[in-house]
Amino acid sequence: MAEYSVKDRLEIPAKGSAVIVVDMQNDFVHPNGALFVPDAPKTVPAIARLLDKARKAGVPVFYTQDWHDEDDPEFAIWGRHAVAGTWGAEIVEELKPRKGDVLIKKLRYDGFYGTSLDHLLRLKGVKRLVVVGTVANICVLHTAGSAALRWYEVVVPMDGVSALNEGDYHFALRQIDFLYRGSVVRSVDGIEFV
Repeated sequence: MAEYSVKDRLEIPAKGSAVIVVDMQNDFVHPNGALFVPDAPKTVPAIARLLDKARKAGVPVFYTQDWHDEDDPEFAIWGRHAVAGTWGAEIVEELKPRKGDVLIKKLRYDGFYGTSLDHLLRLKGVKRLVVVGTVANICVLHTAGSAALRWYEVVVPMDGVSALNEGDYHFALRQIDFLYRGSVVRSVDGIEFV
């Protein structure tokens, strides 16, 4: 099993921080979705608690949304999913963005690739990102890694991410801890915005 450090508690300055919710869309989180991740529904309550904390502390919330054209070449790898404008591409009802939240439509695994995410974060003076969502070793990892390569500090709560299997889940957390020098926190309940 991959080894990595886990913190029980972490205080994060609200100023200069943001939350990124990665791909919590019907096709990944709903049982009828095209690429359903069986553990994704379990993360919804934890992510909702994190969003509540963030919004109360004035921490901006960003969502990434996998968003594909009908003939996207990625379908050769994963099959048809998250097609622009379909039910499958929409954020799950329980975590719908609210007024003031920012929605980033992305073309690939990385939330920064070909999007305005970095620009918008810098306009808000963000230096730290709490990243949650699915799939841990794919879109979460690539977004967290891309953030770290841009010198953002990255925090990932374990109960806020999901993967298709346990090995991939732990691999992603190890990479975030070891390779990207991020902080892995046991639960969203251990994160406090101060």
